[in-house]
Amino acid sequence: MKILICSDGTAPAESAIRLGGLLAGSLRAETTLLGITENPADERSLRDALEGQAQSLRAENVFPEVVVHAGEPVRQILKQTSTTTYNLVVIGSRKREATGRYWRSRRTYEVIKAIQPAVLVAIGDCKRLKRFLVCTGGKEFIGQAVQLTGKLAAAVEASVTLLHVMAEPPAIYADLVSMEEDVDRLLESRSELGRNLLQQKKELERIGVSAEVRVRHGIVIDQVFEEVREGDYDLIVTGTSQARGLLRHYIMGDLTRSILNRANSPVLVARGGPPKPGRTLWKAIKGLFAGR
Repeated sequence: MKILICSDGTAPAESAIRLGGLLAGSLRAETTLLGITENPADERSLRDALEGQAQSLRAENVFPEVVVHAGEPVRQILKQTSTTTYNLVVIGSRKREATGRYWRSRRTYEVIKAIQPAVLVAIGDCKRLKRFLVCTGGKEFIGQAVQLTGKLAAAVEASVTLLHVMAEPPAIYADLVSMEEDVDRLLESRSELGRNLLQQKKELERIGVSAEVRVRHGIVIDQVFEEVREGDYDLIVTGTSQARGLLRHYIMGDLTRSILNRANSPVLVARGGPPKPGRTLWKAIKGLFAGR
């Protein structure tokens, strides 16, 4: 596995260094420490800060290649990940406010949407990685996120909880709610949700990761953080989907943005599978005449 840890030499970057070191050491990952300065005149002080950060990584048996770029940070991270393939990019994040759509530095969200690798946002003072929470919609395209989470969890010997949240249905569907809250019954059912959650659980257990499934009902973001509070999780995993078209950027949904806004612990933004090909005009025309 190849990991890129990004730093501007400031305090928020220290969280990324610690978190990246925890994972890279356990994974024995090939690691790059990327230093970015917007002002070339600050390069010397940045290099000094990077040397101290590299030293702390070496103490965790992580021996990074140190690279320094000058320029706009998002573009420099995009440039680095475009020329070298990474499995994971670790960034720090500043919290700006608690109102509006974006509570953190806009660059946090821009990096997530711009680059191809999964992004681990270092939030809070993370000193352990033992309990992971995966927010799953119960669909097949979350499979890549589950696989990456499994690799990380196996390396640090963490357990994984797969959380699925459904809207509160009308009272007449009480029997359905009862089945969904009875996780064993749900996993044994032939429903698409049950099959996919069971497959995700088995995928984790196959590589030696302890996994459980939790189902909640209500407003999704509220239920996610209720689970976070009750479960004392160290890492929240959410996802993004790749946009259609020639530009290979990613779409950040409201749930992922809200999790990033409100989280007090690290957030892993994993990548979903590529979108299914859209129906072309020619295929649509053929479909109209196929039955004639």
